[in-house]
Amino acid sequence: MKHRVTGIGGLFFKTDNPKATKDWYKKHLGLNTDDYGCTFWWKDEDGNKCSTQWSPFPKATTYFEPSKKDFMFNYRVENLEVLLKVLKEEGVTIIGEMKVYDYGKFGWVLDNDGNKIELWEPIDAAFL
Repeated sequence: MKHRVTGIGGLFFKTDNPKATKDWYKKHLGLNTDDYGCTFWWKDEDGNKCSTQWSPFPKATTYFEPSKKDFMFNYRVENLEVLLKVLKEEGVTIIGEMKVYDYGKFGWVLDNDGNKIELWEPIDAAFL
């Protein structure tokens, strides 16, 4: 595998009021927010369009479980299926089964501190 992680795919965090948080960031920091948060567009070293998602979640979300933390990082990866096999062989805790959507493949692992990490093999063209 050339790379495992190719970039940050998303920053997800819990908040008491996701709408108020999105509104604050829009007003004070100029984030172009929508129902999901804010998408940042950039290009990788090969000139491909890429995105990073910033998203506040409600405090009651269970999406970050089994982690007890109020945040979750999403990393962009290459060849998720192979990476998940390699990580399992390395003794990394894999959470659930890989999911496939029209915007990419997703898998989840726990890091050494018990943080849930989302791994995303993106299809950025789905957002263009």
